[in-house]
Amino acid sequence: MQEKEIDYMNVIPLVDVMLVLLTITLIGASFVAVGSIPVSLPQAKHQEALKDRRIELYVDKEGNFYWKDQRLSLQDLSARLSKEDRSLPVVIGADREANMQDFVRLLDLVKGMNFQRVSLQVQKP
Repeated sequence: MQEKEIDYMNVIPLVDVMLVLLTITLIGASFVAVGSIPVSLPQAKHQEALKDRRIELYVDKEGNFYWKDQRLSLQDLSARLSKEDRSLPVVIGADREANMQDFVRLLDLVKGMNFQRVSLQVQKP
């Protein structure tokens, strides 16, 4: 029996694999760009970057509190902060649409625990 020579290459499986890889890359890139906590920071012209170890706390627009990408109640947050060194800087990031009372409650908790280096996270315009 004679074998027929192949004079073309079927590229459909190659295109299918490339489209799947492209989809995975685009989905992964959107998670990296957005971040894990959806907080839209307010803008300020003068800001300082902290480079050492710090505590980052966030308030989203629904009034939820976050620490280390974990949603916590104010009581749980208080319990965890009580175990931290008071000399560490605390950075508070609040969504620009967040309720001011939620932000003040978080700030009051941090200041009430005698953290001295407290700052607000903003982004440049």
